[in-house]
Amino acid sequence: MTGHRGNDFFIFLMGVAGKFLNFIKWVAVSAVIGVTVGLTGTAFSYGMQAATDFRTRYPAIVLGLPAAGILIVLLYHLAHRDNDKGTNSVLSAVRSEEQLYLSTAPLIFVSTILTHLFGGSAGREGAALQLGGSLGNGFGRLLRMKDADAHVMIMCGMSACFSALFGTPMAAAIFPMEVVSVGVMYYAALVPCVLSALIASGIAEALGAAGEQMSIAYIPEFTWVTGGKVIALAVLSAVLSVVFCVTLHAVASQGKKLLPNPYLRIALAGGVLVALAAALGTGDYLGAGMDVIGRCLQGETRPEAFIWKLIFTAITLGAGYKGGEIVPSFFVGASFGCLMGGFLGLSPSLCAAVGMIAVFCGVTNSPITALLIALELFGMEALPYFLLGVAVSYMLSGYQSLYHTQKIIYSKYRAELKKSR
Repeated sequence: MTGHRGNDFFIFLMGVAGKFLNFIKWVAVSAVIGVTVGLTGTAFSYGMQAATDFRTRYPAIVLGLPAAGILIVLLYHLAHRDNDKGTNSVLSAVRSEEQLYLSTAPLIFVSTILTHLFGGSAGREGAALQLGGSLGNGFGRLLRMKDADAHVMIMCGMSACFSALFGTPMAAAIFPMEVVSVGVMYYAALVPCVLSALIASGIAEALGAAGEQMSIAYIPEFTWVTGGKVIALAVLSAVLSVVFCVTLHAVASQGKKLLPNPYLRIALAGGVLVALAAALGTGDYLGAGMDVIGRCLQGETRPEAFIWKLIFTAITLGAGYKGGEIVPSFFVGASFGCLMGGFLGLSPSLCAAVGMIAVFCGVTNSPITALLIALELFGMEALPYFLLGVAVSYMLSGYQSLYHTQKIIYSKYRAELKKSR
């Protein structure tokens, strides 16, 4: 009997030792990825800022947008990545459905900066997911990790680059685990993603690449009345998020059908964007538009801003320019929320913030990440409003998504499994 208990205790100790060694392994790997991807993400952040500053200083450079598009298509062709699927490839790679190539990192780095330099309407966080994911996958191959561990490496890299670029390590740590399969979190990646995100964020901050800083001009006291108004805003934001996803996918699909030649398609789209910007007499819809988001959070917006940003972004990404969809969704949500604040009789600044987070939640199906972004960007004071906005938008946005390869595992309406689309 004593011997049996001794064996059980020995097995217990061996199990504890194995878990501890696994923990040490992931601490070491996360540190390497956090430092490497953090430095890369910081360089990417500076490159993006330099491109935006140059375009702001010399606005005539947007005339070169068609030529920049042709160069982007050529670069991907030379790298044999003509059918690149962007962030969808990264999400698929986490589930072993698609191979992720290391060449994605330099391609997305250069092509996203080119897109922003010449005025394409795109974000950067989606590009960061591709950049970090491909680097993480490269480390996994280098270390000859098993498939399951290699998938964690991809998520690690995604967290690190997102964190370095946007300065929200909590949201960056959770987003890769949440966005791949709606309803199922990849908790095995929790420690690696948290560590890599924190390390990358610290490196970016130490090197002067400060994350986004936002504030809400006025937050009213939370009451049944103000809560009801935010619910109404969230319902409309959910509808807008569906329109956002459908429009982006439809423009990309129809563009390929009507203009199968990628060089002609992207050059023509670039010309259309330049002409639209000239006709509207503003560069607000070129680039990421973080300055416009800032104005919305101060209660200032144009009534048509969210519509035009959606159009500019759909043309840009649908034609083949590179970048992300996340910041454009922030722009659309913030400008729409600010506008609706006036109609609802509620702080336009608060509504801009809630609209921004609610639309992001709706297009990514990532409520936990959305709430964490809200907390990291705006603090705790408006938490009840964000909780309502995220919950309602998540439920009512249905099963549309920015990413075709995102799997819907659990129903949004009933406590049951749902087959993916």
